[in-house]
Amino acid sequence: MRYQAINLSEKLSKFSEHWSPKVIGEMNDYQFKLVKIQGDFVWHDHKDTDEVFIVLEGEMSILFRDGEVKLSKGEMFIIPKGAWHKTYAEKECQAMIVEPRGVINTGEAGSELTAANDVWI
Repeated sequence: MRYQAINLSEKLSKFSEHWSPKVIGEMNDYQFKLVKIQGDFVWHDHKDTDEVFIVLEGEMSILFRDGEVKLSKGEMFIIPKGAWHKTYAEKECQAMIVEPRGVINTGEAGSELTAANDVWI
């Protein structure tokens, strides 16, 4: 077995596109993904799973049909399964997402922002 830390800054330097989560590790059936977000995403939900956002750099908002949560560097939020939501960042925000393997970033909503799934860096 190879023992080596995963350097988040190094992984984040390997891509520049927004709204395109990249897998950096797995634990059981869960994936740890890095994403860069800027601007508006699409309204969507994940019917079968919760989703975690951990802000590494910058600020972001998660809008819900009945409210909003704002996250800054060092903060996290768990989006409950089935909750319609939309992420937003005025300036580029770097975050980690933790969710089960196979989750599509736009849920069943689909859009031009639907990213390729299971892309490792």
